[in-house]
Amino acid sequence: MAYIQAVVSSLGENNVMVILDNHVSKPGWCCDNSDGNGFFGDGYFEPDVWVDGLTKMATMFAGVPHVVGMSLRNELRGPRQNSNDWYKYMQRGAEAVHAANPRVLVILSGLSFDNDLAFLNSRQVSLSFARKAAFEVHWYSFSNGQEWAAGNPNEVCARIGASVSRRALYLLDQGWPVFLSEFGVDNRGGNANDNRYYGCAAAVAADLDLDWALWTLQGSYYLRQGVLDLDEVYGVLDRAWSRPRNDTALRRVQPLQRPLRGPGYAEAEPYTVLFHPATGLCVLRRSLAQPLELGACADTEAWEYAPQQGRLALRDSPLMCLHAQGAGQPVLLGTPCDDDMSRWRLVSDSKLHVAVNASSSSSSGSGSGGGMLCLDVGADGQSVVTSPCRCLSADNSCDPESQWFKLVSSTRSVAANSMLAELPVKLVSSKIRSL
Repeated sequence: MAYIQAVVSSLGENNVMVILDNHVSKPGWCCDNSDGNGFFGDGYFEPDVWVDGLTKMATMFAGVPHVVGMSLRNELRGPRQNSNDWYKYMQRGAEAVHAANPRVLVILSGLSFDNDLAFLNSRQVSLSFARKAAFEVHWYSFSNGQEWAAGNPNEVCARIGASVSRRALYLLDQGWPVFLSEFGVDNRGGNANDNRYYGCAAAVAADLDLDWALWTLQGSYYLRQGVLDLDEVYGVLDRAWSRPRNDTALRRVQPLQRPLRGPGYAEAEPYTVLFHPATGLCVLRRSLAQPLELGACADTEAWEYAPQQGRLALRDSPLMCLHAQGAGQPVLLGTPCDDDMSRWRLVSDSKLHVAVNASSSSSSGSGSGGGMLCLDVGADGQSVVTSPCRCLSADNSCDPESQWFKLVSSTRSVAANSMLAELPVKLVSSKIRSL
């Protein structure tokens, strides 16, 4: 216990908020369906002992202000799992934490390795307290095997994104806070399954302005599953814990660290941000005379999108519309706003391709966009151009991520964007807001 208290104390001294998470009852690497730690009544998971442990931890840190939450149990799983026992024991555990520490957030995880909260759609939790309970969900590429690498990315993104919404994110529409408490990728960059998944997951996180925690910070382990100094390829830090493992991967999570909406961000009218998930950058302009480019989302433009007209214009200059010039050409701001090259629509199952009809363009290959041009990133990695739409359907081998742009709603003041650019970069997000 002294070791845990020392770690929590050190985090507080460095202004890091803490969520305590009960992982396993028998120490070891987590998690497996048959490890005896998966569900209430398993060999190492005695409910009374678990509730007693929650009470002791909640009491120990009741007076520590930077301990802001307690997650009741990580990744419930295994053949014994069922919703009736979930309600019985999770409600009991939540009440025990609240009784010991009425200040702390109480975070409830779901079934099937924290992938499933669908059962709450028919029966909600019954708690004696209000406005301090939240739910958590995990989302990794491997939660769906190799579907991301084996299928068409747009179709897979639409299918799995809808599944995550049905199983967990629907709770947002019911007024419950939902915390994406684990997501992440192999930061070496060579995992196709992870790479395709990330762009979709980041687009969903930005669209819903989700609170989240990235797996993981550490670059290695003293000992894991009998292996000394095991490299953690999902780690933000390198094996020596001395620098970022992948600067690009670190940069692309930074826009997700800053809230787009919610308390403290109350502009009268929401505006649209053109977010590029694969790079973590947004579409902006340096001047009206220059082509648009990707840059820090803290410097983003305030766009306004009218889907019926297809007009994508600057909110404060509605006659300045996004205008395509042709295949391989940069997009510009200008007029008119009602010709084919200025009518933008979201195409593909993922709704992440932003396209215009351009009959003079040509494209070929399975899943191509025919006469459509899509927003894309230029060869310099910064300019915003239009290219023949690709990978829209059928083709499982191509990578559409350079053409994935998410139109995200924000209420953050545009002036605040530039001020946020001066904030220090944090490695892990902790944006749970007032409930």
